[in-house]
Amino acid sequence: MSASETLQKSLGVHVDPEALRLALTHRSYAYENEGLATNERLEFLGDAVLQLVVTDYLFRTFGDLTEGDLAKLRPALVSTRALARIARTLQLGPHIRLGAGELRTQGAEKDSILADTVEAIIGAVYSAHGFDTAQALVLRLVTPLLSDTEAMTAGKDWKTTIQELAAARDMGEIRYLIEDSGPDHRKSFRATVTIDGTTYGQGTGSSKKEAERDAARVTVEELTGGRGQADVLTLVLDRYEATAEAESRHTR
Repeated sequence: MSASETLQKSLGVHVDPEALRLALTHRSYAYENEGLATNERLEFLGDAVLQLVVTDYLFRTFGDLTEGDLAKLRPALVSTRALARIARTLQLGPHIRLGAGELRTQGAEKDSILADTVEAIIGAVYSAHGFDTAQALVLRLVTPLLSDTEAMTAGKDWKTTIQELAAARDMGEIRYLIEDSGPDHRKSFRATVTIDGTTYGQGTGSSKKEAERDAARVTVEELTGGRGQADVLTLVLDRYEATAEAESRHTR
């Protein structure tokens, strides 16, 4: 079985090999091979399809959630980190066509590249088969995240959460102290949260923003005694499990 066939089996849908190859072509590879197109147009298309399908699914599935709660939940399912998680489940990294520079810096493991490629594949499926098939693919890839607490938590905007928490408790100004280490092409960052001069959580990441988000997450967990997830997440997970159980009983 070829690499293309293996990936298509994981996706559960047939994609023309040429269209799939385009979806897997990162700009770094295209720039090193003059005349090749990149997957960026497909990524643009796939992002729009992804947003619509997930929005429609949440709207229809959780009818008693407010607009604000839906707006908090959706990013957890369409975030870069969530899509990268999907890509790793599909073992997508080795299939992505990368330039020499990205290969040297392990581009196939970068969340941004993995997530963009997932969107490009969704775009390719939509372009070839239309909305219904693309919708089925998106739901097959995304809905399992609802029962994956770690994945849902990874999509949360922890910096916003800590701002709201600090404001509610009148704790004072939040600052992020950043340190970096390693060579220029593979730097790692450590962020430390201080609130009104008091030191709280630390986090690490391959970028300043990632380290800050990680530090914010650790701090929220510290300040809430480990209950850092939003109430809406708990509500949705409980309801999702109840719905899945009811559907299971119905099909027996």
